Amino acid sequence: MTPLSGLVVADFSRVLAGPLATMTLADLGAVVIKVERPGSGDDTRSWGPPWGDGSSSYFEGLNRSKYSIALDLSRPGDRETALELAARADVVVQNLRLDRFELDYASVAAANPGVVYCSITGFGPDTGLPGYDFVVQAVGGLMSITGETDGEPLKVGVALVDVLTAKDATIGILAALNRRHETGLGDHVQVDLLSSLLGGLVNQASSYLATGVAPGRLGNRHPSIAPYETLRCSDVPIAVACGNDRQFARLCRILDRPALASDARFIDNPSRVAHRPELVAALEDALAAATAAVWEERLTAAGIAAGVVRDIGQALGRASALGLDPLLETGSGTQIRHPVRYAVARPEPASRPPHLGEHDDLVRSWLAGRADLAHPGKRPA
Repeated sequence: MTPLSGLVVADFSRVLAGPLATMTLADLGAVVIKVERPGSGDDTRSWGPPWGDGSSSYFEGLNRSKYSIALDLSRPGDRETALELAARADVVVQNLRLDRFELDYASVAAANPGVVYCSITGFGPDTGLPGYDFVVQAVGGLMSITGETDGEPLKVGVALVDVLTAKDATIGILAALNRRHETGLGDHVQVDLLSSLLGGLVNQASSYLATGVAPGRLGNRHPSIAPYETLRCSDVPIAVACGNDRQFARLCRILDRPALASDARFIDNPSRVAHRPELVAALEDALAAATAAVWEERLTAAGIAAGVVRDIGQALGRASALGLDPLLETGSGTQIRHPVRYAVARPEPASRPPHLGEHDDLVRSWLAGRADLAHPGKRPA
């Protein structure tokens, strides 16, 4: 039995945050039925190149192990099917305006009191403001702390706000499901991109609340720890992180600069932060003696957190070399695996992302009681 075996999820979401949350539920064994617009489907199906099995690789990476049914909610017959699906589901996830179709939380819960209904918005349910990850990174302060000190504000290189929101949505859904075990009643789980980003700012937000001063951009440097940054070697930079004085003293020994650890400017972390330019100059002078790869090997062997700056392909290779098995096969391509491991439970085998409306007949037959709907990973390809 997988953790969410037997759970049915009606997925009315599109783009990233909702689909990533529902794919996580599918990885854990839930039966996820993705509702899409006829003809075009989820917006991300066309967000290419690059392309996967008939859709963009963007879509493919967020929608494995799901069923797809194409419904035009403006048509009474299709809307009735959607209402039946929501009434049968344990979980409904949406980031659309479904109140006009009587698919809002109040309407669905009236027919299905045990439903866990998750709404995802950009800036909260009552603002009506449209929200994409990039805009929320700007509005929510993330870009203000990303980039070089004297450079332009920069977005993070992945839709990080959507990813954070997906994880918050998943947490909220699982918490509501746990409560339902005791009460039999569902809940309305509401998440928004801005709140998830603010929650993800953690120490930077805490710094502002403590001082009233908004943190700025520091490039690859940490505002409160040193060394905790990229440092030049003889060829390329290496990331080095020392979280305490013992680690710094060990770093100095490995670099054959033991006197740095007792230097008054570097004697403790506050002193190192205050004298960061001198510290960086001294460390880079020592690191110039060898390549980043050599230093990575020496430092990690000594228990110092350090690593060469890798691209995504090299990162996957590193994870594989460490035995983390980062990839899985879906039947139509390779994807990043579900990131959590369990001692007893196992994620379901992955199935390829669905073609648009591929399971129209099967889902309708299931709703009519004429077919079963096992997890896609258990069905013949």
